[in-house]
Amino acid sequence: MTRILLLGGTGDALRLARGLGSSHVYSLAGLGRVPGDLQCQVRVGGFGGAQGLAEYIMAEHIDLLVDATHPYAAQISSNAARAAEQAGIPCWALRRPAWQAGEGDNWHEVNDWAELIGALGDFQRPFFTLGREPLAHLHEIPEHQHWTVRCLDAQASTDRAEIIGDRGPFELEAERQLFERLNCDVLVSKNSGGDSTEPKLQVARERGLPVLLLRRPLLPAVSREFARRDELFSALKTIGVDSSA
Repeated sequence: MTRILLLGGTGDALRLARGLGSSHVYSLAGLGRVPGDLQCQVRVGGFGGAQGLAEYIMAEHIDLLVDATHPYAAQISSNAARAAEQAGIPCWALRRPAWQAGEGDNWHEVNDWAELIGALGDFQRPFFTLGREPLAHLHEIPEHQHWTVRCLDAQASTDRAEIIGDRGPFELEAERQLFERLNCDVLVSKNSGGDSTEPKLQVARERGLPVLLLRRPLLPAVSREFARRDELFSALKTIGVDSSA
């Protein structure tokens, strides 16, 4: 029987984990809530880099490593590919396609935080949906700006910034109401792909707002890549992975 180690932290990974039996392991870095409704084993915390992950794979007799982490978790994906190679097992990756600009979109890509801040200079009410990174820069908010930051962990808002703790999926109508309340003039996002957080892009389009997107990192080559969760799950079934789905 093939035993898999699933590296997760995304909605797609959780849906995959819910279909796995007790012989498999679902790994989380430790951010956010730990699900309590899984049949598979759950491991929380890091491995100590690629070498530590390879040692875990061999000690636990893992046959297949599945990387279903966030598209921007480049270090974890790099460690996964290297660890699988060191341990002599295949590494499969779920890599959902990036969003593509459509008619009416005003999108601009930036490479890093410094470039992003430079591009925000003329705006007054940016809405950040990048995750936790803006929280480390709240003391740097320019005098003419008020920030809204949506991330997993709520914390106290200030006169200069509103912090919203929430996680997707987000409904379109709720996003419309939020944008209306915030009166934001630019949306800041990662190009994460998928449909759970895509409604914000539709609302930005409807309101004629510019969108600043943090460019996706390059990810390592792996044994097999899948663009859709159902394709990956079908492939797992073909190699005998027990599933309740």
